[in-house]
Amino acid sequence: MPEYPPGTPSWVELYSADADASAAFYRELIGWDATSPGPVEETGGYRMFQHDGKSVAGLMGHMQEDGQPTAWSTYISVADADETAGKVKAAGGSVIVEPMDVMDIGRMAVFSDPTGAVFGVWQPKSFQGAELVNEPGSLCWNEVLTRDADSEKAFYPQVFGWGMGRPQFEGAPESYTVWEVDGRPVGGMMQMNDEYFPPEVPPHWAVCFAVDDCDGTVAKAKELGATITAGPMDMAIGRFAGIIDPQGASFTVMQPAATG
Repeated sequence: MPEYPPGTPSWVELYSADADASAAFYRELIGWDATSPGPVEETGGYRMFQHDGKSVAGLMGHMQEDGQPTAWSTYISVADADETAGKVKAAGGSVIVEPMDVMDIGRMAVFSDPTGAVFGVWQPKSFQGAELVNEPGSLCWNEVLTRDADSEKAFYPQVFGWGMGRPQFEGAPESYTVWEVDGRPVGGMMQMNDEYFPPEVPPHWAVCFAVDDCDGTVAKAKELGATITAGPMDMAIGRFAGIIDPQGASFTVMQPAATG
């Protein structure tokens, strides 16, 4: 079971206008099963994506009739969600969902950073987070994409105590920042530009899933009605592609580079 020290992304969720269609898409694309963790009256229709019987992500229908985007959301593990809410406010962020208990499994909250990127926090109780990461069919990276990296460099270290490093591979963008906990990389930040990110694309937290075959995944995604926004393309750490699913949620897939 992976461990998630405070400040480590521990969970991702998909909020979809058509959760059944999203469940079908990711089942065909990545092999995920979408199962309910409990009675509907308690979970509100929430489902868990599972890969080989291990929970890897969440799935939820929209909770608002208007204005809620179909998107992947990142949750960061914290020791105290209420204390983190205070830090977010003090650092210039906004509270979207006040800290609240989720049954007996944890406590959550949702925030917006000063540039508008939305993220959540998870104070674990019986549920720690994803049961599988960094393996094909699971989450392998989270990064905030922003048009104001300087603001983020002030905000996130104040909230989570993150250090800032550089990618340790050739060809990484000069502007890229690696977020670190005790010197260990836990996420990243990239400055958005109009060449790759049209002005209408807002700052956001992006998610990346590991796959066995990037090109095969891209071909399958097209077949299932998805839009390919980038790649497939090679970098020193693997082969990447950007995808928007048929319901409108964007994500990245990576086929890790062979080692040894």
